[in-house]
Amino acid sequence: MKVPLLDLKAQYKTIKDEILKITADIYESQYFILGPHVEKLENEIANYCSTKHSLGVSSGTDALLLALLASGIGNGDSVITSPYTFFATAGSIVRTGAKPVFVDIDPNTYNISSEKISETISSMKGLERKGLKAIMPVHLYGQCADMDPILEIAKKNDLIVIEDAAQAIGAEYKEKRAGSLGDFGCFSFFPSKNLGAFGDGGIITTNSSIYYEKMHTLRVHGSQPKYYHKYIGGNFRLDALQAAIVSVKLKYLDEWTAARQNNAQNYRKLFNKAGLAKEITLPVEKENLHIYNQFIIKVSGKRDELRTHLNNAGVGTEIYYPVPLHLQECFSYLGYKKGDMPVSEDASLNTIALPIYPELTEDMQAYVVDKIKEFYRSNIK
Repeated sequence: MKVPLLDLKAQYKTIKDEILKITADIYESQYFILGPHVEKLENEIANYCSTKHSLGVSSGTDALLLALLASGIGNGDSVITSPYTFFATAGSIVRTGAKPVFVDIDPNTYNISSEKISETISSMKGLERKGLKAIMPVHLYGQCADMDPILEIAKKNDLIVIEDAAQAIGAEYKEKRAGSLGDFGCFSFFPSKNLGAFGDGGIITTNSSIYYEKMHTLRVHGSQPKYYHKYIGGNFRLDALQAAIVSVKLKYLDEWTAARQNNAQNYRKLFNKAGLAKEITLPVEKENLHIYNQFIIKVSGKRDELRTHLNNAGVGTEIYYPVPLHLQECFSYLGYKKGDMPVSEDASLNTIALPIYPELTEDMQAYVVDKIKEFYRSNIK
């Protein structure tokens, strides 16, 4: 049996007619950059995330960068974030001239630890503390970080909060949507996301009219009006084509999320029945709405061998993330070393993502779990 990590073709079949119609309309209009389709999506996402504003941008990475620029963060500043995330989180910080300050994660959710944030700030002195301007928590795998203490820390220390919600559209923390909790929420429409475009795209949410207006100007090279530049911005515009496609898909997002959650619960039943409690640690649902952008299991050992076994059996998997950011070569100048972020380092060595997409069948899930059981039973010494 073949069980891919993700099957976008299966999703496309269910919405093909709608997609072809809306894209044909755009081809006829020849209106490709920003415009009414982007404005429509911005209104829909603001409503979906319960925020006053949203701004369509060119990618999730550019969403992070634009939020940082709108916050005035740059040379000499620093931003606290997680080392256990996709590169764009820290990369966007560095692109402004600021420095990422890595803080280890919670061992259960893999999200940044609020306790470690507090400890890190308390250890800062002088210019280092003065340069700290923001916290960028990541809502990893579709589950919100523990935001109440993070927001409290930010308020106490006069820090901006930029939610990296690239994997978490629709996720909730105490009945509040991801992207509505901090000063900014940054989302990605990369095709593999729960809500994906047919290429790159992203969006930023905010409740601040001041930040919104500044980002609106920064998105078009800092010009307002055209050819008159108040800021040094960039080309962060969202294509009309991508906005229209995402708008079609947004109507089905809650349905797809429910299917992912159902698949997650089915995995739990299958793993429990397989008797793999000693070998497999399943995802912890700490917050009230986990959207399962990924289904991550932690294994007791031989992770890479297990992945090879599953691949040979036709099961797609992925490692998120094999090298935490504090150990990446490009960040060596920051001075971190192996052992500085033990929880992140352990997760990078012992976790693996299994298929969780909405169209996944129960038979396919049963096959995945059976192959994992086969591996561990054959490797018991």
